[in-house]
Amino acid sequence: MQLRSTDLTHGEPIDPQFAFGKIDPVDRMTLSDNVSPNLAWKGVSAATRSFALLCVDPDVPSEAEHANQEGKTLPSDMPRVDFYHWVMIDIPASTRELASGECGRGVVPSGKSEPPGPEQSRQGLNDFTRFLAGSEMEGRYFGYDGPCPPWNDERLHHYHYTLYALDVDTIDIADPFDGPAVKAAIEGHVLDQATITGTYTLNPEVG
Repeated sequence: MQLRSTDLTHGEPIDPQFAFGKIDPVDRMTLSDNVSPNLAWKGVSAATRSFALLCVDPDVPSEAEHANQEGKTLPSDMPRVDFYHWVMIDIPASTRELASGECGRGVVPSGKSEPPGPEQSRQGLNDFTRFLAGSEMEGRYFGYDGPCPPWNDERLHHYHYTLYALDVDTIDIADPFDGPAVKAAIEGHVLDQATITGTYTLNPEVG
C-alpha cells in the first residue's frame, strides 16, 4: 500500500497551515490554521474491509514542567513519550483519499465535539485532551489537531501519519477512544500499513 499527500512530503517540514500552533515573533507561539492534511492511498489489498488512521509524535517531553518557560530549555536527550494528534477508525474500504480540511479546520477551544470525516468513520480523542486539562482551553479534543511542540524544545519533532488496512469492517471499541486503545484494538487485524512522516518545530534555533 502506498500513501501520498499533496500537503506533506516525507521527511520534510510540515507547513504551519497544518499545525495547531505556529511561530510568533512576539509571543513565541500563536494558534495556526490547523487544517487536516490531504492523504491519498493506492495498492490496497482486496481483503481490506476498513482503514484506521493515526498521527503520532513520539518526541514529546515526558515532563512538561518547563515547557514553554522563558529561561528554560528542554534538552534533546530528555525522555520522550507518544502524543496522538489524530485518531480515526472505521474508514470505509472504498475510501482512497482525504481532502485537505476534510477532517477539520481551525482551533476550536475545548475541542471539536463532532469533527467531519468520511461517512461511517469515527474519530477519537487526541492528546490535547489531557495536555490542556486544567487550562482555559480544557475540553475533549476529537479529530485532527496538528503540531504544537514546546517552543523551548531542543529536539525536532516527527509526526508519523500512518494508515492501516484492516480485515474488519469496524473496530470493536466503545466511544470515546484514544490512540493507545486503537493500537491495541487493531492488533492482529492489520493487513498492511503505510506512513508519511513530517517534521515540525516552534524553536527558531532547531532546523
